[in-house]
Amino acid sequence: MSFLSTADIEQIIIPSSRDLGDFTVRRALPSPMRQMVGPFIFLDSFGPVRFNDGEGVDTRPHPHIGLSTLTYLLEGELVHRDSEQYVQTICPGEVNIMVAGAGIVHSERSPEMERKAGKGIEGLQSWIALPKKVEETPPLFQHLKVGSLPVDQGDGVRMKLLAGSLHGHRSPATIYSDLFAAEMLLDAGTRYRIDGEHIERAIFVVSGAIEVVGQDGSFGRDRLIVFKPGAEIVVRATEPTKFLAFGGEPLPEKRFIRWNFVATDQERIRHAADLWRERRFPGVPNDDEFIPLPADFR
Repeated sequence: MSFLSTADIEQIIIPSSRDLGDFTVRRALPSPMRQMVGPFIFLDSFGPVRFNDGEGVDTRPHPHIGLSTLTYLLEGELVHRDSEQYVQTICPGEVNIMVAGAGIVHSERSPEMERKAGKGIEGLQSWIALPKKVEETPPLFQHLKVGSLPVDQGDGVRMKLLAGSLHGHRSPATIYSDLFAAEMLLDAGTRYRIDGEHIERAIFVVSGAIEVVGQDGSFGRDRLIVFKPGAEIVVRATEPTKFLAFGGEPLPEKRFIRWNFVATDQERIRHAADLWRERRFPGVPNDDEFIPLPADFR
């Protein structure tokens, strides 16, 4: 669901809910009204959800092409395993970057200790479309611990830069285009200016609420606010607030997205689907399960 504005806000998007079996995610991108913000073509938020003892996340092996995933946890832990033989537990405040490129298969599952304790999960995952010239780059995985991420704070604002560049800081995350993704924490009553450093910019409210100075109303949890290019935006937190600020330069070519595949060429997606249907993607070591291609995939 999306609303249009005549002010400096271009769109306000309400995520749709998707049942993944273990839990429900809220999908802000792509939406019927907007596919991308900069190179970001997908944004899910999930949790907070509490599991019963012995239960947890079980995202079975599945493939990707033509994108990078950025996973950021606020609560809980997940174990990433992939066909490149990376195995990595991600904890709150850390970042996982997985570059799918020419093709990768991965799974995400709750660690055994988290299952035994009946703990929960909360976080964000975005997909970043790769520039056409590197769509077929070899896959890779990168894990960034909390201490490796740039932090800037003062006057009631704390920024943690997850990927890209912002306010003179640069994240060590592996990226291939002009973009930024930052966790922002604002004290109640604090203002934060979003300048025109990047062409396309958006805010996804994780908790709390913000106002856009000069515009009526406030925007609370699970609202995606997309701003018009070039506009200088000032937001104000009406209570302690956490949001993801992200965006970047839009990619020049149209992107196609089907299931877990992103590409500039629909034929490339069909080929990837055939490979997965025929079980010709590489497997994830020690994880023989898989998510089948959707029955209606054509």
